[in-house]
Amino acid sequence: MTDIVVLGSTNMDLVAYVEKAPQRGETVTGREFRTVPGGKGANQAIAAARAGATVSMIGAVGNDAFGSRLRATLEHSGVNTDHLRTTEGPSGTAHIVVDAEGGNSIVVVPGANATVDRVLPRDEGCIASADSLLLQLETPLSAVLAGARTARAHGVRTILTPAPAQPLPPELLAATDLLVPNEHEAAALTGLTDPREAAAALLERVPEVVVTLGAAGSLYAARGAEPLTVPAPRVTAVDSTGAGDTFVGALAVALGEARPVREALSWAATAAALSVQRAGASASMPYRPEIEAGYAS
Repeated sequence: MTDIVVLGSTNMDLVAYVEKAPQRGETVTGREFRTVPGGKGANQAIAAARAGATVSMIGAVGNDAFGSRLRATLEHSGVNTDHLRTTEGPSGTAHIVVDAEGGNSIVVVPGANATVDRVLPRDEGCIASADSLLLQLETPLSAVLAGARTARAHGVRTILTPAPAQPLPPELLAATDLLVPNEHEAAALTGLTDPREAAAALLERVPEVVVTLGAAGSLYAARGAEPLTVPAPRVTAVDSTGAGDTFVGALAVALGEARPVREALSWAATAAALSVQRAGASASMPYRPEIEAGYAS
């Protein structure tokens, strides 16, 4: 069984479902509201655990009701929370509007996630013993960089999701093994709108890149190899929130199990396709038997 550590955010997602997202200054009536545990870090941890990995979460929640629920949700999915700190003040929140086509817009308020600004000494051993470390950008860059450096020092594969998109310091990219942006994040990082061109440019900074393309699948690029495009299953999306995190969590599991790249990407795409057919982020993430059944069909 592959061993994965996630250093990242935990948020409570406050989700409003509408026919059409409001424009600036506009008020619309929603059809439903839900509170769903999320955050890119917690989402990836839950996705990886449900896909069959042993997972530990490094991060922070507040000492509020949201924090208690976030911790319980991670533990219910089999994620080890020994390295999930509880801080004074509110937990992180994400305010999400989901339209009738399953598209979303999101405002993240960091809360306790802002305190995750470094790797604590007790976290280093957790990272050192893992097969892979998953990182995102909803916690301060100082912690993301420290985590990547710790992983590199111990020969642990580092998988970075550069979201929310922002300029990345060269030293972080130098400590990253696999970069997994979506096509918009790839464009923001390179200034190139064509995913193949963006991936080629990113290979000057990291050895491997997977650009996720939504319903079109994913593009894999590695130094010295021809780019590989892998389609995604065709499904009707209900809510795409968390689909990218589901993909990354499942991909980390598949790569940790030494599956060939094409198979790993297809397996991860199957997990993401299952997730978009359900409402919510962490609540929508499939378990391993569902992924295996979907992949085999």
